[in-house]
Amino acid sequence: MDGLTINQAAATTGWSPRMLRYIESAGLIEPARTPSGYRVFGPGELQRLRTLRELLARFDCGLGDVAFAERLRSEPELARELGRWFEERASRPEGVPSSDWLRFEQEKHERLLAATG
Repeated sequence: MDGLTINQAAATTGWSPRMLRYIESAGLIEPARTPSGYRVFGPGELQRLRTLRELLARFDCGLGDVAFAERLRSEPELARELGRWFEERASRPEGVPSSDWLRFEQEKHERLLAATG
């Protein structure tokens, strides 16, 4: 199979092997695999990695931003819910006086943090 190992691809592209694995796990590239499971980076993957770096620089964004954009493309429910969140405005819950709203929200957050911690 023609291509570079992950270490060779890292040296060529300037991405670390760890970042190349992250980029793959985020679904941004899909290098071929040898029968024994090693990644093989061909010219297509090298081009994608170069243009990804150019895209990040051009738009001053991070790799996590692009990975999240890919999630939005592949998970329509996430895209819908996030769109709805952007459109919604905060509103005081029924039965909570304005003077208690801040305390009410703080207590909800504290309970949530206690439940996950």
